[in-house]
Amino acid sequence: MSDELSIIEPISEKEAAKLLEEYTEKSFPDSGVVKGKIVKITDKEVLVNVGLKSEGVIPIEDFDSESKSEFSVGDVIDVYLEDVGGHQGLATISKKKADFIKSWDQIKEAYKEGNPVECEVVRRVKGGLMVKVFGTEAFLPGSQIDLKPAKEVDVNIGDKFQVRIIKVNFKRRNIVVSRKVILSEEQEAKILEFLEKTKEGDVVEGTVKNITEFGAFIELNGGIDGLLHITDMSWRRINHPSEILSIGDKIKVMVKEVDKDSKRISLGLKQLTPDPWKNISERYQIGKQVKGKVVSITDYGAFIELESGIEGLIHISEMSWTRHIKHPSELMKIGEEVEAIVLEVDEKARKISLGLRQAMPDPWEKVPEKYPVGSIIKGKVTNLTSFGAFIQLEEGVEGLLHISDMSWTQRINHPRDVLEKGEIIKCKVLSLDVKERRISLGLKQLKDDPLTIFAEKYPVDSNIIGTVFEILPKGIVVSLGKGLKGFVPFSHLGKKGIKKPEEGYSLGDKLKLKVIEIDLERRNIILSEREYLKEQQMKYEKIKEEEKKIETQENASQELTSKESIQKEELKEGEEKS
Repeated sequence: MSDELSIIEPISEKEAAKLLEEYTEKSFPDSGVVKGKIVKITDKEVLVNVGLKSEGVIPIEDFDSESKSEFSVGDVIDVYLEDVGGHQGLATISKKKADFIKSWDQIKEAYKEGNPVECEVVRRVKGGLMVKVFGTEAFLPGSQIDLKPAKEVDVNIGDKFQVRIIKVNFKRRNIVVSRKVILSEEQEAKILEFLEKTKEGDVVEGTVKNITEFGAFIELNGGIDGLLHITDMSWRRINHPSEILSIGDKIKVMVKEVDKDSKRISLGLKQLTPDPWKNISERYQIGKQVKGKVVSITDYGAFIELESGIEGLIHISEMSWTRHIKHPSELMKIGEEVEAIVLEVDEKARKISLGLRQAMPDPWEKVPEKYPVGSIIKGKVTNLTSFGAFIQLEEGVEGLLHISDMSWTQRINHPRDVLEKGEIIKCKVLSLDVKERRISLGLKQLKDDPLTIFAEKYPVDSNIIGTVFEILPKGIVVSLGKGLKGFVPFSHLGKKGIKKPEEGYSLGDKLKLKVIEIDLERRNIILSEREYLKEQQMKYEKIKEEEKKIETQENASQELTSKESIQKEELKEGEEKS
């Protein structure tokens, strides 16, 4: 008869609890599992010699129906010795209790040593499966069945597989097992083996397991997942990994990097094909005209696919000679074919700069010839800003009319005060910079500077009449005609006894003034009423002095004449007497 443990019907809860307590505490030194030899088998019982004075009797029911035929007289079996002198002097023994204790001994050892054991699926229960381990039922939680989620696991009643006992409560006869830890260890072993033999540059096979926005995770044949980043999928631009991969695809990839410490592997797909950037300068020489398709548009430019994996950038500043472009979408759209000129190639940085406008004639080439400095031109006001107006001379050529060059005399707060968008005006070319593509224009320069004319006509110390235009705390602004204004400081006003200019002056008053300073650079005319009056006073006093002098001379002449008359009369009288 075989001494291997067979699956038996469990003993009662009460018996099992008591037996485990006795077995654990060993409160009965004469009790325990012993070897016994079958000496007789009847329809109702089995007589077993356990080496004592009397044999023990085991009911035939202790043997399950499948194993009854396997036992015969002379076989040695394990029995539990309860009492050496029981009923009618026979030893009290139990095969069921022996099987139970033997099973728990195996469970205890497997749990302690952490050894894997085989289990058989008995039935499904809430939260997992009931399985048998060494003939005793144990619980296999759903989370511990496989590495994959429980919903994806296909397990049937009767299936057998290896598990590890992870929790045991002997008193409550609770056993919890895990298949996941066994699978994890197996997978870990495979991963370590894979990492040891895999090196950078190896080509390996795998299955696309998951796809994200930044890449795809590839399950390699070694059981480890590797990351295939979106930038390593193709030499050409792709917006999402799903454009070239699908979950479940079998692919070959190159190992880019292996990190054994973190167990991470970086993979590359494009590395299996030649790098299109190699010797790029030979295929795309500077100045060469090329054709490509617009694949991406940004605020600063558009990317043009010249061939698979090769893109060039047309910067927004290189798109047009003639237009002020706010966004590249004004000129092109994705998918459109365009022609451009190669401006720069940087093989190391993997960059190609392209120019769209370079494929067309540059209107600025003839600007110095057509619009020389000093020439009078006509143009259209295309834009008004706070600092000036842009004047279009022709398609693609604009000049700036600065606000300071709009009027000699008028203070302009904004160009719209004197110009309208779309208006055609005449201007004078003041300066020209073809390299920077700048033309400075002047509107006031079409006429002579009235301040220069004034300075020639009324130099310093000249007298002039001005009309009070504005009264300020520090003085008076006077109008001099031709749009010119002059300033009379408070200290140079002629009226005495006033503390404020408005106390002695009103708008529209005519003032006689003297020019005391002209600043052509700052465009200032400083006038003085006091100096004018002072000069007039000096003139008056000089006239009075001259008049007094003349009067004195006249009196002296009259006195002399009178004396001469007296002398003549005296002389005549003397002649007569003689």
